[in-house]
Amino acid sequence: MDLRIFTEPQQGASYDTLLTVAKATEDLGFDAFFRSDHYLKMGDADGLPGPTDAWITLAGLARETRRIRLGTLMTAATFRLPGVLAIQVAQVDQMSGGRVELGLGAGWFEEEHAAYGIPFPKEKFPRLEEQLEIVTGLWATEPGETFDFHGEHYDLTKSPALPKPAQSRIPVLIGGHGATRTPRLAARYADEFNMPFGSPEDSETQFGRVRAAAQEAGRAADAITFSNVLVACVGKDDQEVARRAAAIGRDVEELKTNGLAGTPAEVVDKLGRYAAAGSRRMYLQVLDLDDLDHLELISAQVQSQLS
Repeated sequence: MDLRIFTEPQQGASYDTLLTVAKATEDLGFDAFFRSDHYLKMGDADGLPGPTDAWITLAGLARETRRIRLGTLMTAATFRLPGVLAIQVAQVDQMSGGRVELGLGAGWFEEEHAAYGIPFPKEKFPRLEEQLEIVTGLWATEPGETFDFHGEHYDLTKSPALPKPAQSRIPVLIGGHGATRTPRLAARYADEFNMPFGSPEDSETQFGRVRAAAQEAGRAADAITFSNVLVACVGKDDQEVARRAAAIGRDVEELKTNGLAGTPAEVVDKLGRYAAAGSRRMYLQVLDLDDLDHLELISAQVQSQLS
């Protein structure tokens, strides 16, 4: 199972902090550094020094890392026009030498839209579907040809469909708990399907829905990578687990139930349950970005035990 580091910078992180975590991610052998795409803090965090833009951040990291994959869980379709997003992601892919992945979701946090003057449309899911068709269509258009799209929400005429990404295909991630529309969308567009903050049992059920939708669409289910994201809180002993849980304002038992919490042996065991459910990749939501010892422990005593 691949382990990837996932951060929530809207809770409070500067670019320099994110750069430090990304370099540690690379040095410690993790597969990728991902970040959320939000402009407003959630809960009791102070959010200082303020939000950082996901794709500007990843552009900087693209030039300051060499190996790790870089991406979003999830960019909100409400934040950017699809043509602009296609340009941004393709450019960052070029800047990274072909290491970018795009997680794209409908957008859900209404307060951040109000806080920064971003329209929050009612028909978010249909817009997401059009965005996926446009972004992937622009990237797939052959050089010298043009791309046209005439939908209910977006209209593109004779787009040169440039620039092209460095990769022949940028992996697209789609995720969520929806039982019908989400699997259908994943079957059509996703290279990876991510189940956020779900149990092994719920993950297995949702992965099954996506596989069924893929087969119905005439696509091989094994063409899609299945993954999860869970908050990580690992300690060498119970005292260290409790200290790390307190630092992020969470209860140990709740984390053990809903996240990846405990000693390395406990976490490896739980990862095995997700692997049995069909997951091949785990995004570790790291909430204390100043605790690099946490990443070192996971690398040395969890990641080292995964094949």
